[in-house]
Amino acid sequence: MSEQLQSDFDKIVKNSKFSNKEIQLKKDFLNKFIESGFPNRKQEDWKFLDISQIIKKNISDLSYFIDYSQSNKIDLSTFVDGLEHNKIIFLNGRIEKIDFNHEDQNKIEISDETKKDISFDYENSLIDLNSAFTDKVFKILVKKNYSLKKPLIIYHSTNDSIKSTNINLRLDFELGENSCLKLIDYFANNITKNFINIFYNFDLKKDSILKNYKIDKFRNDNLTYSFNNIEQGNNSVSETFILSAGSDYLKNEINCNLNGEYSSAFINGVFSLKENQQHEIRTTINHLVENTKSYQLIKSVLGRNSKSAYQGRIFVNSKAQKTDGYQLSKAILLDETSEFNAKPELEIYADDVKCSHGSASGSLDENSIFYLMSRGLNYQQSKELLINGFLLDVVEKITDLEIKNLIKNIIGLNEYK
Repeated sequence: MSEQLQSDFDKIVKNSKFSNKEIQLKKDFLNKFIESGFPNRKQEDWKFLDISQIIKKNISDLSYFIDYSQSNKIDLSTFVDGLEHNKIIFLNGRIEKIDFNHEDQNKIEISDETKKDISFDYENSLIDLNSAFTDKVFKILVKKNYSLKKPLIIYHSTNDSIKSTNINLRLDFELGENSCLKLIDYFANNITKNFINIFYNFDLKKDSILKNYKIDKFRNDNLTYSFNNIEQGNNSVSETFILSAGSDYLKNEINCNLNGEYSSAFINGVFSLKENQQHEIRTTINHLVENTKSYQLIKSVLGRNSKSAYQGRIFVNSKAQKTDGYQLSKAILLDETSEFNAKPELEIYADDVKCSHGSASGSLDENSIFYLMSRGLNYQQSKELLINGFLLDVVEKITDLEIKNLIKNIIGLNEYK
């Protein structure tokens, strides 16, 4: 692996315009990754989804080189219809377009962060890999007292020109005081096997609001890892919704630091898995000061030979009195071969707190199905109605009505077997 990594790294350096300082910084990240390697089940955080074994089994001869000098044709059919929005388009790992035409251009600032120290103080070999191979790192600043008029959709797409390739993406966001950003991550990848490694860093200033919706709906055989780091100031709010359904293998990881008083974090997620898929959500909410709140609700519907996992950790610092933390996960297993794993954690060092967690799993209630059939529905219709009601409980937590309706339409009613 190290020979392939080094060879592809040398190609990227040769084709880039990085300075000697930037190259050395990337070499340091590369060496850290080579030393640690891909995460595996020996590490507690990866016990449910062993990415090292999955890559070895499903992606042969993984390549790390992409020629970013070549532009790609944008497929307009992948765009979201019926919702006016701003756009950032990633195609085969290359930013093809940044479009904020709906906004006041003086209130949005976009800068190239590649030439700055982009290190991140978090032990994670996949972030090291990302830092070593990322071509461009853009920072998007939403200035003080500005709320975007339209959502920003980030399109993540691949086409047939790349296969068995590692794609690394990074964006940094700063929300100024009393600003608001609605962000949709929209995955529309081709079916060719690739490993997609995404890192976002969010810095939420006082009174700012982030609403982030991650939509992985369309079936593909890629392996995707997405890491979000969220830093929150006083009275800031982050709302994250995850629809985890399309990729063969997907892990969403969120690390949220509630650094300011009266800051709040809400994370809601839906696993909707068909045959032979493995998906995971891992969250860490760090309550670091007084009067902070977090709420997490994760629900799974799992088909034949599919597997989902939810690892949720709530940490409460000794200074974080009057913390309110809630966490719940539930799963419906549609087949005896499906599997749900939950690992809830509470680590509390303060005494004036209100924290709880819970987890439950089981099959559909046959009595409820029989009742619906007695009212005129057939078996399949009854099953779909129960599943839909189970999942919509999570979707209803979305606070933006327009995006809530979009996601309801995307989920659909007739796709469970």
